[in-house]
Amino acid sequence: MENRFDKAALNYDATFTNSEIGKMQRNLVYNQLSKQLDSIQNVLEINCGTGEDAIWFAKQNYKITATDISPKMIEVAKSKANLNFKTADINSISSIFEGEKFDLIFSNFGGLNCLSKSELEKFFANSNSILSEKGKLALVIMPKHTLWEQFYFLAKAQFSSIFRRKKEFVLADVDGEKVPTYYYNPKDIVNLAKHYFELVDQKPIGFFVPPSYLELFFKNKKGLLGFLNSFENRIKNWSFLSKYADHYIIILQKR
Repeated sequence: MENRFDKAALNYDATFTNSEIGKMQRNLVYNQLSKQLDSIQNVLEINCGTGEDAIWFAKQNYKITATDISPKMIEVAKSKANLNFKTADINSISSIFEGEKFDLIFSNFGGLNCLSKSELEKFFANSNSILSEKGKLALVIMPKHTLWEQFYFLAKAQFSSIFRRKKEFVLADVDGEKVPTYYYNPKDIVNLAKHYFELVDQKPIGFFVPPSYLELFFKNKKGLLGFLNSFENRIKNWSFLSKYADHYIIILQKR
């Protein structure tokens, strides 16, 4: 996978990790993830960005190896914590970690949306080879039918973009870099992974809590944002909302 994320590394924590929306969405991920960590000891994180999730795993006393294709992201991550951070391409994890076994492979906030269908199928095959028996995948992915985005483009009268996620891919702007981005509903992931994994669970992340690109809009509307977050927590276990949220978390277990 081509590295297009070095430019984003410097400002990523400011624009997402430490934003109010970013913190709300991350807490939703942790709430769902925590339910899946029984019998988990050794964790591999891919697309780790600036290391926020790796730090969380370490604080929960899990053995964590965290990787990202961007050397700049890894550089920032290493400046935050003395953990096992590595620069690595997601497409090479089976060779990089040959002979090792992980209990969980984790990818947060759309890292896997950079992979095409054929690349995702390869990822599932590679993951299968380095997961322990009954090992799990916990993946946070952007779906095709995010209602927030559709209402956003409707409000801006950008009608041609309302259903853009139904295209094969979209060129997303990441700090000036055009990144091919592929969107997958939960059933797409289940189908692509079916030879190696079975579905355990899926939950919405950001059905009421808005996308991070609306942080500026909500900056002076913290009461409204808190109200939306309270509604989010009421419906956070409604699996059928997954394909309409900003992201969703899907848990797969090795067959």
